[in-house]
Order: sequence, then C-alpha cells, then structure tokens
Amino acid sequence: MIQELSERNREIFRQIVEAYVETGEPVGSQRLSQRLQLGLSPATIRNVMAELQGQGLLYAPHTSAGRVPTPLGLAFFVDGLLEVGNLTGAERETIEARCKGSGRSIEEVLTDTIDGLSGLSHCAGVVVAPKRNSAIRHVEFVGLARDRVLVVIVGEDGQVENRLIETPEGWTPSALIEATNYLNRRVRGRTLGEMRDEIAAEQKQHRLDIDAIAGRLIHDGLADWGGNPENKPTLIVRGRANLLDDVNASADLERLRELFASLETKQGLVNLLDMARDAEGVRIYIGAADNLFNRAGCSVIIAPYLDKRDRIVGAIGVIGPTRLNYARIIPMVDFTAKLISRNVG
Repeated sequence: MIQELSERNREIFRQIVEAYVETGEPVGSQRLSQRLQLGLSPATIRNVMAELQGQGLLYAPHTSAGRVPTPLGLAFFVDGLLEVGNLTGAERETIEARCKGSGRSIEEVLTDTIDGLSGLSHCAGVVVAPKRNSAIRHVEFVGLARDRVLVVIVGEDGQVENRLIETPEGWTPSALIEATNYLNRRVRGRTLGEMRDEIAAEQKQHRLDIDAIAGRLIHDGLADWGGNPENKPTLIVRGRANLLDDVNASADLERLRELFASLETKQGLVNLLDMARDAEGVRIYIGAADNLFNRAGCSVIIAPYLDKRDRIVGAIGVIGPTRLNYARIIPMVDFTAKLISRNVG
C-alpha cells in the first residue's frame, strides 16, 4: 500500500499518526496544516484525510472530529513509515543491569528484566518462558473443574511450574490422586519425558508377559482369546474344573489378572504424562494489569530470545495502548531480547 500513496499523502498520514501517538486525540485539518511545512490549506488536507479514510487507514470517531489511525493504519505506519530511534545511554545501562544472569536463576532474571522493561516503557511487560524439562522432585495433578486439571511440577532445583491440561477421558479425582501418589514414588530425579518412556517400556513388557502366559493357557486348552486381542483383549477361561487341579494354571490366571489391571493403569499414566509434557506452560509474567490481554485497542511489541543453539526458547515484550511510542519501544524490546539471549540463553 505504501507505493500506492503519493509522497504528499504519506507525509500527511505520518504526521497524523505521530500527532495521535503524542496526544491520543483525533487530529484535525486545521491543526495539521499548522504542523506541516508543505503550505497546504486545511481544505486540501481534509481531502487527503478523506482519501486515507477511504483506504482504511484513518477513521473519524465523531462526525465533526478529526481523524485517528485505524489498526490497519498503525500497522502500515510501523511497517513502512516508522523511523526507529536509538536508546539513550541511561536506558541501555538500566536494561543491562536488569538482564545480568550471573549467579541468578532464569526466573529471577526474567522477572527483574520485565519489571525494568515495564517501567521504562510505561506499559505492561510480558515474558513467555519455555516449559522446563529438568529433573523433577514432585508432581501433582489437581482437578480444577470437570474439564481442567492443573499439573504442578516441582523441580529438583525448587522451581515450581504450573501447566493446564484437559481432564483425560474417564479420569476421576480419586484416579488423579492415585496417579500423583504412584508417580511421586518413582519420578524423583527424572524428567516427565523419562518417566513417560519408563512406564511405556513397562507396558510393552506387560504385553509380552500377557502373550506368553495366555499362550500357555491356550496351548493347554484352558482358555481362548475373545474379542480383539490387539485392542482390548479378553481371555475366556474354560474347563474351570481342570484349573482346580492345575496349580500353575491358577497362578497364571492370577498373574494375567494383575497384568491386565497394570496395563490399563499404565496406559492411563502414559496418556496423562503425554498431556502434561505437551501442555502449554502457564509461564506468563506481567509487569502491569493482566486484563490488557482482553481489551480491544491494545498493541503488543514482542521479540523472541534464543538459546546457545539459536533456537527460540521464549519471548519478551510489552503490551499497551495502540498509541504506543513505537519508535522508542521497538528498539528497547529488541535490545532486551538480545541481552536475554546472550546472558541466559
């Protein structure tokens, strides 16, 4: 669209946006003619403003008021017309002091950094941290509602992370308590992924054991497979009188019963751990009111930060009203993200 605007229209549009960012008020043609140094009359400026409004870049809040940029107009301004400024020495020093990672955890650095960014920008700061995949000391599944479960993960380093998942089908509050107790007897020192793989390996061995024991019973003519053995196998026992005389067969059937119950439990645990591992982490730090997320008319300036392999592991930025000082805040967020990548990535 920038190529479609004449130089005069681009300059008028730029001046309207900059005046709006400064004051938050609609910009009228009379005021703009005084601001511009193009020798244009208010009538000529009104005609240009009408053209820009027809292109979706401006709108009039009231019939007799001036114009303000639309969300499309602001995006157009930022992408094509904004002249990004430079940070002052004081701003750089403040951000650098906040981002120092020596001797501090990533959570401490991010919290301190976002507080500083929020103060400098006068906006709500936000940082999205990566899900942790470190060794676990404790894990707990807490039912919040019929369709939501909170997964509380306490790392070996004492850091706590919360993840929200949908309640797995068929899981009751008592089943979640049992899963919590079972995992905490075994999870310490392992990651969620390692715990999941360990239980899945046990599942596989259970299936092999079931096949072996069932094979012996079937071979001896004491049982047959019913239903679909590949899906939810059912072993149909026949010749019960013979079982009374065959101690080994009775022991095999008891072992089968235990294996089937364990197999079903472990499948549920694997599914639960899969959901917990893949869930979106509730790792949002906000430097001001969080209800900005739910309001129209807000802008977000956010930049990723990287690890030492140049992989994106999180994001940091600010949320504020649409009339942000983009020229100042964009380099501020960019500089902060680069420092985070260098110090804690």
